[in-house]
Amino acid sequence: MAGAQPRAATRGAVLGLEIPPAAAVWIIALGKAAHAMAAGAVEGLSADGREVAGGVIVAPEPGAAPHARLRVMVGDHPIPGAQSMAAASAIAETAASVRDGDHVVVLLSGGGTSLCAAPALDVPDFSQSDLAALYAALMTSGADIVAMNAVRKRFARWSGGRLAVALPGAWIHCLVVSDVPGDDVASISAGPCVGDPVTAPALVAILERGGLWTRLPDAARRHLSAVARGDAPETPKPHDDAFSRVAIQVIVSNAHALTAAAGAARAMGIDDVTIVETPLTGEASIAGVRLASELMARQKLARGPDTRISRCVIWGGETTVTFATGGAPPADALGGRNQELALAAARSLADGGEQVHRIAILAAGTDGRDGPTDAAGAIVDAMTWRAATESGRDPAVDLATHSAYRALDAAAALIRSGHTGTNVMDIVIGLIL
Repeated sequence: MAGAQPRAATRGAVLGLEIPPAAAVWIIALGKAAHAMAAGAVEGLSADGREVAGGVIVAPEPGAAPHARLRVMVGDHPIPGAQSMAAASAIAETAASVRDGDHVVVLLSGGGTSLCAAPALDVPDFSQSDLAALYAALMTSGADIVAMNAVRKRFARWSGGRLAVALPGAWIHCLVVSDVPGDDVASISAGPCVGDPVTAPALVAILERGGLWTRLPDAARRHLSAVARGDAPETPKPHDDAFSRVAIQVIVSNAHALTAAAGAARAMGIDDVTIVETPLTGEASIAGVRLASELMARQKLARGPDTRISRCVIWGGETTVTFATGGAPPADALGGRNQELALAAARSLADGGEQVHRIAILAAGTDGRDGPTDAAGAIVDAMTWRAATESGRDPAVDLATHSAYRALDAAAALIRSGHTGTNVMDIVIGLIL
């Protein structure tokens, strides 16, 4: 995580911004890395002899503001509620204070889509409870982050370019910590400063092809259908004038975490270290089986007649979990995508026989939180499945009911790191000794 910390990166990026000496500078920080990014921005401005005119920090947890003129708001995550609505109002107050010619440093990281989510003003008859139901339905649909944010930006007040629209005369410098594959800035925190490139008819077609359309709440389907028919306004588009004064820069991404992990592995003396270039995607439990199988295959290559070669394989990306119910998770479900991947991998390792006892797998969210739990993920090996069973759990049932947390907790396999101050998707590390 040291390689993906955004504070120093933000400080350096802010020092490189072209801002006239007399211009007023505002800060709007949204997401799981908001505190660290805001601190870095204030440091950068101070080092350049600049003051902060004002602004707001919206984060998942409280923290001290790095400047007296910055207001700290705690939003709800992953389902927006009253705190997210209050955070959205605080952003509106900041935007209303910005004058023509001012400069706004917008600091984005994953999680902002929910943390400041309130119903968009241009979506009629859509309440905060409707918004929460939409987010819950998308979370259990098995859709990836890009697809989820393509829908959510249609309904959230500051998503889909609407923040830039609310700052028409200002210069906007958007610095981004990426939590999406390919660092797609239109998807990160649902693109508050980026025009929505997808039209409503295209989005409806995508949702229908993917089987997601029927999973959306009725209120959401009604609005998307109205926009597709031309009876309701579209989201702001990339060619709109609102984005002519917006400059966007990705300053930290999943690649930074992977590179740092690889460097640590080499420093520890691991013989062969591999970063897998293809992003990790797909259903979490299936990915767990696949990665365990790949490590078992690599283990055969790691054994020689006179020596044993240690190997480390590192993946980065984000898997998904699909709930058969199509709505909210079952009442007894408890876990996250990394925990589900890890438990599925543990079963494969347990079935692999004695020869896999030197394989271990770590799967964790770089933000320190995996699903609605206190764990970032887990570390498993060939003994984890048996340890869960001997504790009295049935790990097969826990895996099938999306309750990996309970089995992994019983096996003492969970990683509890707390908030890490960054958010660059997930990391999986396979170790063969």
